[in-house]
Amino acid sequence: MSENMVIKVLNDAINTGIMLAAPILIVSLVVGLLISIFQATTQIQEQTLTFVPKLIAVALVGILASTWMLHTMTGLTNRIFEMITNITN
Repeated sequence: MSENMVIKVLNDAINTGIMLAAPILIVSLVVGLLISIFQATTQIQEQTLTFVPKLIAVALVGILASTWMLHTMTGLTNRIFEMITNITN
């Protein structure tokens, strides 16, 4: 296995990981920002007010995007196995 192949596999794995994490992280960031703005305007400083909506939003995104995430991970695995078969040829 050459250096270029290892770099390609690692690059593909990192890009796939970023793509898979991005929807959940973005939704969590937006929900947290909206709740922080709400807390600043109403001066309610309850810690659980930020945790519960974020948890619900992340769970919904996880459920809604799970099929896409599974297909993306399966695609990465297939690409890696194709590279492995090309090594022996």
